[in-house]
Amino acid sequence: MGCAPSIHVSQSGVVYCRGSDECSSPRQGSGASQGPGGPPRGLLVPADAAPRGHAPGPPGAARVRRARAELGSGSSAGSAAPCGATCRGRRRHCCASAEAETQTSYTSVKQVSSAEVRIGPMRLTQDPIQVLLIFAKEDSQSDGFWWACDRAGYRCNIARTPESALECFLDKHHEIIVIDHRQSRAFDAEAVCRSIRATNPSEHTVILAVVSQVSDDHEEASVLPLLHAGFNRRFMENNSIIACYNELIQIEHGEVRSQFKLRACNSVFTALDHCHEAIEITSDDHVIQYVNPAFERMMGYHKGELLGKELADLPKSDKNRADLLDTINTCIKKGKEWQGVYYARRKSGDSIQQHVKITPVIGQGGKIRHFVSLKKLCCTTDNNKQIHKIHRDSGENSQTESHSIRYKSRRKESIDVKSISSRGSDAPSLQNRRYPSMARIHSMTIEAPITKDGLRRLSGNEYVFTKNVHQSHSHLTMPVTINDVPPSIAQLLDNEESWDFNIFELEAVTHKRPLVYLGLKVFSRFGVCEFLNCSEATLRAWLQVIEANYHSSNAYHNSTHAADVLHATAFFLGKERVKGSLDQLDEVAALIAATVHDVDHPGRTNSFLCNAGSELAVLYNDTAVLESHHTALAFQLTVKDAKCNIFKNIDRNHYRTLRQAIIDMVLATEMTKHFEHVNKFVNSINKPMAAEIEGSNCECTPPGKNFPENQILIKRMMIKCADVANPCRPLDLCIEWAGRISEEYFAQTDEEKRQGLPVVMPVFDRNTCSIPKSQISFIDYFITDMFDAWDAFAHLPGLMQHLADNYKHWKTLDDLKCKSLRLPSES
Repeated sequence: MGCAPSIHVSQSGVVYCRGSDECSSPRQGSGASQGPGGPPRGLLVPADAAPRGHAPGPPGAARVRRARAELGSGSSAGSAAPCGATCRGRRRHCCASAEAETQTSYTSVKQVSSAEVRIGPMRLTQDPIQVLLIFAKEDSQSDGFWWACDRAGYRCNIARTPESALECFLDKHHEIIVIDHRQSRAFDAEAVCRSIRATNPSEHTVILAVVSQVSDDHEEASVLPLLHAGFNRRFMENNSIIACYNELIQIEHGEVRSQFKLRACNSVFTALDHCHEAIEITSDDHVIQYVNPAFERMMGYHKGELLGKELADLPKSDKNRADLLDTINTCIKKGKEWQGVYYARRKSGDSIQQHVKITPVIGQGGKIRHFVSLKKLCCTTDNNKQIHKIHRDSGENSQTESHSIRYKSRRKESIDVKSISSRGSDAPSLQNRRYPSMARIHSMTIEAPITKDGLRRLSGNEYVFTKNVHQSHSHLTMPVTINDVPPSIAQLLDNEESWDFNIFELEAVTHKRPLVYLGLKVFSRFGVCEFLNCSEATLRAWLQVIEANYHSSNAYHNSTHAADVLHATAFFLGKERVKGSLDQLDEVAALIAATVHDVDHPGRTNSFLCNAGSELAVLYNDTAVLESHHTALAFQLTVKDAKCNIFKNIDRNHYRTLRQAIIDMVLATEMTKHFEHVNKFVNSINKPMAAEIEGSNCECTPPGKNFPENQILIKRMMIKCADVANPCRPLDLCIEWAGRISEEYFAQTDEEKRQGLPVVMPVFDRNTCSIPKSQISFIDYFITDMFDAWDAFAHLPGLMQHLADNYKHWKTLDDLKCKSLRLPSES
């Protein structure tokens, strides 16, 4: 490769190659050392301007010496260096351009070269700036920018022709481009700028036009032609390195830094585009500025139909309260976040119910500049229909099928637990009923199907619970001990260990106070008083207080339901594998948790309380509202009076362990984490147990013993199954429970309509509801897989047979288009 015929090395270590096309720019030499009195490394100075009309060469040593002399550096060039020693390995080419990476050891330069930039919570590292100089000929102005780049620690390329400039830019994607606009004979600077702007990478590039000085007798030209051509800035000809350096530094800290942040925003928009939640961004005056694809799918619009439109111009649903929009605007205009349920109208005209969160974004001047809205479909049957319609409208049926297959595969983990152990259940038809669509699951309101006069109305849509601690008000004489129970009740309780025990007969004979009597019998059988070191009188008083705080006016969530869950829990604790997996403390905690798990239930769901703005929903941040209330109130009632404090005689450590176990079990009845609990149980209990049985061909030791984590999963699963065991009861009991839960949900829907609240379960409209359909859906989505897993562990063939028989009953009614609990002839 050719080398320049003469090479000079300055004391600053810069190599100047004269007379060579390949070495058309200054180079940083490695062999030259800085002599005494030389300038600090990295402080490079300009050469003198060449006479106009003369084609200057690269900045020679003499020009650098003169420039240094002007700045007082006072050093001359060093001796010549051999070509091979200085140029080999230092020439790089980008098309027809020569590249010089002028990174020096100067500390400040390194700091500039690798800058840390923050945009909101993002932390970014900016690579060294790349600059492209487009000059047909080298002169003092190009030299000035070259040395300014070196001083600033930028990487610099020089291109001599429009073609090489474009090719080099497409390869390097420079942040700054400097184009010589002073002479038009070599190339048209504006045409070069337009050709670069026509490429995608130029979106974030700053292009600078170098223009000639204007004489005093000429009027300064407008910058508009430059802006129209694609230039960002104009630089008046000035070959001073300091002037060029200042210009580049200002561009870096201004436009380049801003463009770098904008480029980083592409990652944020990518995240928004792939987000499953619908997102809408509007200006402070509610003009739509952005919607993501999820929003387009949900609402049925294309973004081109929405961007630039005011929200007020879009069709509104007539299902919202008249003052809802005013309420929302009042809240967000104060800079506060609003969230709640809102009905929106799709392009097709259908109304859909959404959970909406609107967050104001504060911008310049501390003023609100944007509003960001996150929208999710509420879990209702009507919305489920809209989901299918949305997918159909957007042509995403294949995507939906793929999603369904993934969900089916996930649920298969629990479905397959039937093969884990052999059992005598002859209910194989349940295995064939699977609805894989996630949308179908979302259509179910995930509330425990265990849903008072305890509500009193406040202003607006707020509700609070009556907080009076009720004492027993039954006219039935309360027993002093279990031996004092009236004969008619005692005779019923003789059968309480059977799964077919009729809790409704006990409810009738105890005048709707079955919990005290069943509690005394069950707690006595499990030795609870002995474990807690409390008297039977204390236990009786505690049961009375707890039962008094269940609302007998509720159709479903009353003390009869609590007694039913206590009975199921006791039955499960009697199963061999369950008994072998838990300690006595676990048994006591489970019986207490079952007793208190719905105390002071209002007969309304968590969603209702959140929509109504109840005090409890505010207190518990709209999260597991009722379940948190049940546990908190139960402990408050217990420790309030020593006469009913069953924990007063146990030591602190036992109490803390027992309390934590009770809380964990009650919170597990909250159905939003249903599938999480079931999957954990299958993966941590069923599958290892199946593998051990298969490997040893014998009964293995209980999987929970000595593993506290497994004991927790077993207790959660046990109370969850006890809580929703109605479909596994004998048919007459199953039908009675179905009627009670339906009536309670009907009452909630009636209340929501009266008060103008969102109807969270529109399927439970007493005028249109099909009870068989609701039971079939509940069994398919929640019951079958959970009891398959629980049966595989606890071996419950009788329950599974009841489940199959009950499902057959509801299916028969549904096939006959009957919407009631029984056929008219049976009624």
